[in-house]
Formats: sequence, structure tokens, C-alpha cells
Amino acid sequence: MHRWGALLCCIPLLLVIITGILLQVKKQVPWVQPATQNAGHSQVAISWDQILESAMADPQAEVTSWDDIDRLDVRPGKGVLKIRCQNSWELQLDLKTAEILSSKYRRSDLIESLHDGSFFGDASKLGVFLINGVVLLGLWVTGIWLWWLPIKVKRAKRRKRQSVQSKSQPGDGA
Repeated sequence: MHRWGALLCCIPLLLVIITGILLQVKKQVPWVQPATQNAGHSQVAISWDQILESAMADPQAEVTSWDDIDRLDVRPGKGVLKIRCQNSWELQLDLKTAEILSSKYRRSDLIESLHDGSFFGDASKLGVFLINGVVLLGLWVTGIWLWWLPIKVKRAKRRKRQSVQSKSQPGDGA
């Protein structure tokens, strides 16, 4: 099971490992996810219309209406509003002026969908990645067993040797 399971899991596991590493450092590596800007205030003074107008002003964001916006992430402590566009572009606006502070491509959502298999569809997510996880659990269990077995055998041999030695020694005559 250990050998065949490892062979079956090698490619999905490699994808999970690489994307997992990238997701672990997404806050430290701007290539994965743009760093959150800091406007230096916590004042919220912009309207919904100003948010949409600013998003539409950046051609790379490809925003023509609210339908092109996936979600908004408000960071009042930093004075920033993050706009995640449907095309994976991220805009960061100043909450006071609606000025675009940052306009960059956001890869972390794509990397996460590769990591959990949802990028390839539900059939792949459940039929490959879920099974891969179960097989990996089996590999972990058999790997621990293969690691523990020689230790167990050595201890049993040592106990047997000690038991034989103690029986072969003459008593103290008491």
C-alpha cells in the first residue's frame, strides 16, 4: 500500500505542497497577494458611487459595473478598501478620498483553488484530491508503522536476550 499509494499521490501531492508553500507566504510575497496599503487614517468618507467610479477608472481591473466586482474588503484601521475584481485584479482605495493606492494582480485565490483541487472542478476535487488526502493519511499511518516496526523488533530482541541472560545466571543461594 505504501509504495503504490505514494506513486498514485505524487503529482497531486506535489501541487498541494507547492501551492501550500505559496499560501504560507502570501502576506510576505507580493507576487502572490498584493501587500495591504496604509492610508494613514481611519476615516471613512467615500460613497458607493465613488467606489465604483474609482474601480471603473482602472482599465486593468476591467470593471464596468458592480457585476465585475467579486467582493469588497474594508480595512478601517488602515483607511483602505480592497476591491477584488472578477478577473482576479485587486484595487486598494483610500477610504477618505477614493484614490487608488494600489492596482495589482492577485494570485492567492487561484493558488488556493489549485491547492484544494476546486480549480479542476468538483469531480476532480472529490475524485482526485479527496482520495489523495485519504491515501496520504494511509501513507502516514503505514510510514509511522514502518518507522516503528524495527524499533519494536530491536526492543523485543533486547528483552528476550536479557531474559535469557538472567535465567542462565546462577542464583545467590538464599
